[in-house]
Amino acid sequence: MARKRSGGQTAKGPAKAKGYIAGAGEIVEQLITDTLEKNFMPYAMSVIMSRAIPEIDGFKPSHRKLLYTMYKMGLLNSGRVKSANIVGQTMKLNPHGDAAIYDTMVRLSRGYEALLHPYVDSKGNFGKYYSRDMAWAASRYTEARLDSICQELFRDIDKDTVDFVDNYDNTMKEPTLLPATFPSVLVNANTGIAVGMASSICPFNLAEVCQTTIARIRDPEHDLLSTLQGPDFPGGGQIIFDRKAMEEIYRTGRGGIRVRSRYTYDKSANCIDVTQIPPTTTIEAIVEKIVELVKQGKVKEIADVRDESGLAGLKITIDLKRGVDPDKLMQRLFKMTSLEDTFSCNFNVLIAGTPRVLGVGELLDEWVAFRVECVRRRTHYDLQQKQDKLHLLRGLQAILLDIDKAIAIVRSTEEEQEVVPNLMIGFGIDQTQAEYVAEIRLRHLNREYILKRTEEIATLEKDIADLKAILESKTRVKTIIIRELEAVAKKYGQPRKSLLLYADEIEEYSPEEDVPDYPVNLFFTEEGYFKKITPLSLRMSGEQKLKENDRVFQHVESTNSAELLFFTNQCRVYKTRASDFPDTKASVLGEYLPAKLGMDEGEAPVYMAVTKEYQGFMLFVFENGKIAKVEMSAYATKTNRKKLVGAYSDKAPLAAALYLPEDGEVLLTSSAGRMLLLHTGAIQSKSSRTTQGVAAMTLKRGQKVVRVQPYEEGMLQKPDRYRKALPALGAMPAPEDTQGEQMKLE
Repeated sequence: MARKRSGGQTAKGPAKAKGYIAGAGEIVEQLITDTLEKNFMPYAMSVIMSRAIPEIDGFKPSHRKLLYTMYKMGLLNSGRVKSANIVGQTMKLNPHGDAAIYDTMVRLSRGYEALLHPYVDSKGNFGKYYSRDMAWAASRYTEARLDSICQELFRDIDKDTVDFVDNYDNTMKEPTLLPATFPSVLVNANTGIAVGMASSICPFNLAEVCQTTIARIRDPEHDLLSTLQGPDFPGGGQIIFDRKAMEEIYRTGRGGIRVRSRYTYDKSANCIDVTQIPPTTTIEAIVEKIVELVKQGKVKEIADVRDESGLAGLKITIDLKRGVDPDKLMQRLFKMTSLEDTFSCNFNVLIAGTPRVLGVGELLDEWVAFRVECVRRRTHYDLQQKQDKLHLLRGLQAILLDIDKAIAIVRSTEEEQEVVPNLMIGFGIDQTQAEYVAEIRLRHLNREYILKRTEEIATLEKDIADLKAILESKTRVKTIIIRELEAVAKKYGQPRKSLLLYADEIEEYSPEEDVPDYPVNLFFTEEGYFKKITPLSLRMSGEQKLKENDRVFQHVESTNSAELLFFTNQCRVYKTRASDFPDTKASVLGEYLPAKLGMDEGEAPVYMAVTKEYQGFMLFVFENGKIAKVEMSAYATKTNRKKLVGAYSDKAPLAAALYLPEDGEVLLTSSAGRMLLLHTGAIQSKSSRTTQGVAAMTLKRGQKVVRVQPYEEGMLQKPDRYRKALPALGAMPAPEDTQGEQMKLE
């Protein structure tokens, strides 16, 4: 609750200061929830209901007002008029500035190329949806009319098929919906951002939508994907088809569709020509990103990139350096630029004034229900018109019995206002029929004319019976809808513009392909420093530079493409690659891993595992004498995660970790000096990283495992002395095994 003090003066008594307004300057306490409810909620609802979210006919109010204005101007099947004229007329229905109305018109036009089936047939520069900088001309320079497909939007609109309401100043009527004879809501893309919600509907091929709607009417369990293969974007492109993801979009109305550009390689000019791009990007965004990548040195195969779009359409030309594989380069650019992008679907539509996110099947069902109502209202209108006409003709038929009597009644009537009542009495007809007869011209008072008119009675009776049968039969109504859909598909259907690529068949770019592979020496110190040194540099270097009291804990010979796993004292593992570290020399300290890998405060690496194929296993020896053998594949991830928690069990302190590509012998030493030589094949491997392991070395109270090392032939004089059945206490070392430096862990 907010409270403010009034800064104004209040007049007392009956006398008021000149110009005083009661309550002026007075601020009353009001709950913030009341303010939101009274001020914000009406605005939010207005944006949702009257601006941003399309309805079941596929249009937002601004679209509908513009198209209906053009329809009333007679711009269907006629010549074009200046766009400025159309914009001015539209203001009678849409109280917005001319710029906003013209922007709407541009996006519906054929010249802008944003719709599969444009509603506005334009002439002049209307810009392009795929270009950010290609601006359209002002409305005074361009001309437009309704495209021929708009016949299907306005068919029978004057036959009470939809409701009409007053415009903003109550001077005109406008339709609340357009009686489209096909599901336009799915045929042309529609996006909008409201308050707290948004809508993003991708376009589908008209012929496929009509075919699917027909199949859905006939069989509610129809498999949509069998007839509606996927979206069809006006700019073409290639859709990465994932059946599971597409089924989810069709079911829920939400999801993402990956769209990839189409290109050709011109061998003679050694260049790539991109001719179709995703609908979510622009030429300028693509060119700028490619230029940025070249400047950063991430893409070195490109000599030049430029926009060559013109009258022939979209074209981005990428000049290549000699010897470059164009397909591999494009695979990289698909990953690094918006040449491949995702169209996010959110099929949010207003249904009877309520925003609902619907799947394709539900959306088609709602459209069919809407169209059924349109056909029923049209049929009822036609029925009423024919019944009224039949009623008049029956009155005319009654006169056929005695035309001379009718003439005599009219001639003998002294006052004009008595003609109709006298005809009603003379022939037994009602007032409407008598009015119709009385208005017949003198030249038509002959038997031939009356017979021709009354011959229509039989046809009208037949038509009325048929119309009544339609109103009483849902099947007849749906048959009419199907017939109209078939006609639309035949007349306006076009081949697909977007190709379908199956996700499991396309070649995906992998960043590892760009990593140069060469031999390296990897050094890991006890203080957490890491160095990567090439063999040549190592041979030319002197002693390793280390921090005071630091020493090299591990030295591994591998290659630059190797995967590195750093296990820490907090049961975590940080994954990286050797290629992520720069080549260095022995004379530098190297990279400090806790800072490089973003470890937490107090966290330190304790072991480095070097692998390529994630084969073999990790051996974790705990101070309590237990050993856990975890398969290396447990640390492989598909999403290239850099950090894994729960790398090993935290039930006991870790004595040592070892990466072993294959089973072998390991020597354990306890704090009491006892040694145990065991073969890792005796321990069963686990896929769970946090397994507590099995008991291996039996320890007395206060004792713990202090040293673990892989056993190599010759390390012990009497190795059989230390081989025991597990779990075992181990054996005290023989005198000959305690001499020399063979027991040091390097």
